[in-house]
Amino acid sequence: MLGPVILAASRSDKMRRFVSAAPGTKQVVGRFIAGETVEQVIPVVQETVAKGLEVTLDVVGEDITTRDQAHAARDAYMELIEHLEELGLGARAEMSVKLSMFGQSLEGGHELALANVRRVVEAAASIGTTVTLDAEDHTTLDSMFAIHEELRKDFPQTGCVIQAYLFRTEEDARRLAANGSRVRIVKGAYKEPASVAYQDKHEIDKAYVRILKILMEGDGYPMIGSHDPRLIAISQELARRAGRKLDEYEFQMLYGIRSDEHVRLAAEGHRMRVYTAYGTDWYGYFMRRLAEKPANLLFFVRSMITKN
Repeated sequence: MLGPVILAASRSDKMRRFVSAAPGTKQVVGRFIAGETVEQVIPVVQETVAKGLEVTLDVVGEDITTRDQAHAARDAYMELIEHLEELGLGARAEMSVKLSMFGQSLEGGHELALANVRRVVEAAASIGTTVTLDAEDHTTLDSMFAIHEELRKDFPQTGCVIQAYLFRTEEDARRLAANGSRVRIVKGAYKEPASVAYQDKHEIDKAYVRILKILMEGDGYPMIGSHDPRLIAISQELARRAGRKLDEYEFQMLYGIRSDEHVRLAAEGHRMRVYTAYGTDWYGYFMRRLAEKPANLLFFVRSMITKN
């Protein structure tokens, strides 16, 4: 019941100021955010890779209101790519981008976002890695999928994200699987109306399995974004039934959540990628992590009480 309330708070400037000033915030944010600068996140990447894991890096931030901010977001990824190249980490670290950061919601935003993300995708390809387009609220998806399709003409490894709680996603999954796309499937972490999305957790889980089956039986590369032990076990069984080898799909989990499971899956021979976010504009990302799991919110509240 708290999830929708927290998601609504993620859009509130008043709540942003309150949470940012709370005594326990820094401690808890550090659990989910690997740092504020590229210099701080690179050692985390190196440590993660040393454990036999891979990473996908997200420079957090969403509320872009000017073209200059959109260009700055693009440049932050270009800086990240430079660091990855210098350290030879390209093969183990991909990037995730939110097109809202690249100006998607501005006037002429579709073309602006495409131009900005193309620069990042080109640079990523030059160091042997790729980019995944993150899914945001349902009103942005047609633009995101169109940009994804355009980028794949020159960079076929460009990935995208689909969200199991949306009614449209089974159809999207069939199209993407037939096209041989790299696809990360997640449950979904935005506040969506009942007219477009399942609201019941059980229904979302059932949709997740249906969609995952489509991806596993298709021609693409499924990326399972989940920490749910049951869904992980189902994923392994669906992969076995589809005749997929261990390098023909991967698991993805968030930095700071179930870290032991990251290592366990990698030790079993699975590709295991840690979604690692960093940056100063962490608020929206952080609030969605709280909304996804009550235990995260309880951890935050306990930290505030302890600090007080």
